Amino acid sequence: MKYFCCDEYRRVLLKGHPFLNGIDFLEVVDDKNDPPEQRQTRLILHFINPLAPGSLQAKNIIIKGGSRKPNIKVSRIDWTIPGSPPLSPLSPPSSPPDDDSDRILLVTVQEAGDFSIYTLRLVADQNGDGPPAGFDPILSSLEFSFKVLCPGEFDCKPQHICEASQESGPEISYLAKDYASFRQLMLDRMALLVPRWKERNPADLGIMLIELLAYAGDYLSYRQDAIATEAYLGTARKRSSIRKHARLVDYLMHDGCNARTWAHIEVKEHIHDHPLVAEANGEKTKCLTRGDGLPVVFDTTSKAFETARQQDLQVFELLHDTILDAHHNEMHFYTWLNDDCCLPKGSTSATLDGDLRALRVGQVLIFAEVAGPVTGEPGDADPLHRHPVVLTKVELTDDPIGNPLQSPLDYEPRIVTNISWHASDALPFPLCISSTSADGRKIMVSVAYGNNVLVDHGLTVRELLPQVPESTVAQPGLGLTDSSSGPCTKATPVQVPVRYRPSLKGSPLTQAAPYDQKNPPVSAAAARLWTMREPLPAIFLRQDGLPGKWLPQRDLLNSRHNDEHFVVEIESEGLASLRFGNDLEGQRPEPGTVFTATYRIGNGPAGNIGSQALAHLVSNAPGITTDSIEKIWNPLPATGGMVQESIPEVRAKAPIAFRRQERAVTLADYEEMSRRCSTDIQRSTASLRWTGSWRTVFLTVDRLRGDDIDAAFERQLRLCLEKYRMAGQDLEVDSPRFVSLEIDMTVCVKAAYFKTDVRAALLRVLGNTELPNGALGIFHPDNFSFGQPVYLSAIYAAVQQTDGVASVRITKFGRQGTNDTTALDSGKLSLSRLEIARLDNDRNFPENGVLRLDMQGGK
Repeated sequence: MKYFCCDEYRRVLLKGHPFLNGIDFLEVVDDKNDPPEQRQTRLILHFINPLAPGSLQAKNIIIKGGSRKPNIKVSRIDWTIPGSPPLSPLSPPSSPPDDDSDRILLVTVQEAGDFSIYTLRLVADQNGDGPPAGFDPILSSLEFSFKVLCPGEFDCKPQHICEASQESGPEISYLAKDYASFRQLMLDRMALLVPRWKERNPADLGIMLIELLAYAGDYLSYRQDAIATEAYLGTARKRSSIRKHARLVDYLMHDGCNARTWAHIEVKEHIHDHPLVAEANGEKTKCLTRGDGLPVVFDTTSKAFETARQQDLQVFELLHDTILDAHHNEMHFYTWLNDDCCLPKGSTSATLDGDLRALRVGQVLIFAEVAGPVTGEPGDADPLHRHPVVLTKVELTDDPIGNPLQSPLDYEPRIVTNISWHASDALPFPLCISSTSADGRKIMVSVAYGNNVLVDHGLTVRELLPQVPESTVAQPGLGLTDSSSGPCTKATPVQVPVRYRPSLKGSPLTQAAPYDQKNPPVSAAAARLWTMREPLPAIFLRQDGLPGKWLPQRDLLNSRHNDEHFVVEIESEGLASLRFGNDLEGQRPEPGTVFTATYRIGNGPAGNIGSQALAHLVSNAPGITTDSIEKIWNPLPATGGMVQESIPEVRAKAPIAFRRQERAVTLADYEEMSRRCSTDIQRSTASLRWTGSWRTVFLTVDRLRGDDIDAAFERQLRLCLEKYRMAGQDLEVDSPRFVSLEIDMTVCVKAAYFKTDVRAALLRVLGNTELPNGALGIFHPDNFSFGQPVYLSAIYAAVQQTDGVASVRITKFGRQGTNDTTALDSGKLSLSRLEIARLDNDRNFPENGVLRLDMQGGK
């Protein structure tokens, strides 16, 4: 047979034929009990139809083929199989079955063949190739192997693979990449195939088809070039491609961030404990920058709101609810009947005048200078002297002599309110509270503003997205096929869902740092402090008639198959499109789903407005009208608005992002990771010890300002280091070993200076606090860390630079409670790797270091 067919219908047609017969199949008899020379020498031929006795002779059968043993000779043929055992009901059927004995011919050959493929053919005589009379010319021969019953690791069924012929293709110029070159290429080919076709009229059908194919080729060529371009970080032009390349090395490309500030809302005198909600009647409460001809307060259904939209004002929305009270419009500091007072730098508490029991822990107050300390004029106030704080304590008390009556000895108590705020909100500058002008007038320099609410840049809008396509079958020509080996196995196309990538009409999409109203930041500083890995697109999706939200993620790598997540991809022109999951990383939307997108518009430096830029309040909440709101403005400028990261920046930073270490193996790793976990750590040192069953890393931490290693700090640090910790190692956080110092010095004071003044100055210079000019005292905790020696020369230099000091001599210098003079003689006190020098000179805690000054001379 010259060809192979998958379905052999000829055997079916030949069965029962009145005069034609043919070979059905062949068996090789190989009995291991036979002598070796007789094995594989008997062939059993099965025919399709019964054989007429004597119709075939030994001369009518020839066997050709073989490599080592060619052309096997047939010695005899038999019409019955000698020694065939009878069948029993329980024994398997023999080969051949008894009822097919008239279709069987036993052929005995002189010797067994080799491992090659042989061909058995029925011929009319030994010299001819034609079959005997009455036999089909196709089914009168077959191929077989004498070794078919030998053990083998492969299937004995022959595999026929119809390979495609390698035809020589036409000569094509692969430099053709655009419409004109494709068109000319096809015209040249047509001139070769159809030389007599010379029509070049654009209206001709052939020319039209050529130009249509040239257009398709040009488009596909552009697609190939674009895909090749976007495949590499150095050549990609789309932000979505750059983002994915950078993510491979754990670099998160950001799309900018919106700005935040506090809006101060002044209410009328009769307003007390009035709620202002962040969202009312389905609309966000908004603060707008100053517009023309607009009232202070209006709602979204008014004409004023349409006018504001036309004026393209910057929109800020409330992040949380608040309570408005007229007593909090402007609160005065209480100085306990003293004049010319100020809050020093680093203050975390103050006293306000009056009964302010409506103040609550967690509320934000803004301290602001409202008049010049010298002139008392509002225009001379320093706008930089404004600072927000979050209250941590509110306590009512009274001043028993706060209200003097007619008689100088007659007083009436005055109710005042003590407030405290978080250490992170400590005053960054001295705040002048009150002063006296040149003409003797009392000047109220600074006040505290309440009724403040945190707002951020962005306008909430809603948009109905296109329906998810009903059909998820791949478009024609884009389907994938799963083909197996063999030409008779039909290729099954794999259906590819249609991609659903809706785009948003509004831009720029707001990128906002996370804010949880139920768990607000503990300080005002924390409310405006975040990294650029934190902001996410301010958008969520809802399905019609279903609860729940689809939420945005930076990527879907950590999303499960049923998580309703999506990714927002923003291109350079600001167009935002949504990418959904594939039912492996993130859920794929069901066909026919209709989404409503709620998102915000407004991002970047455009939101970094100056102070007093906000002037209008837009709210649908009941009671928020011009009858209740007097004024709205922002005492502080908005900050945090950042432009999206550019593609050149990502190309420069992403290739080295993977160098950022994310594991702690060595002791130096633990020290570095601890400083990464907390900005409150000045330095840390690690030690590794065997604790009996495993190794434990003991991390000794030196906090800024000498703060204690309390339980809350230790728990937060251990939780952060857990993801870096090496498996099989435990972790403990320890406090430093402080070494208290003892210093005695004799100071000679210049004659023109008072000894007490010079002594006070030296105590400040050699103290452990921050000086009024912002410098640190010599023994401030931040000046010393682990193993850092204390040099005697530095103390001499600091003392000698103090005004009024003529000379100084240190008589004792060393560890407290010892009489060792080694440090005094060498001029240096050495400390071990876990020790930190300390000299607090606090009479309440003399064990924390002592400084004795013997002042000589002066006044």
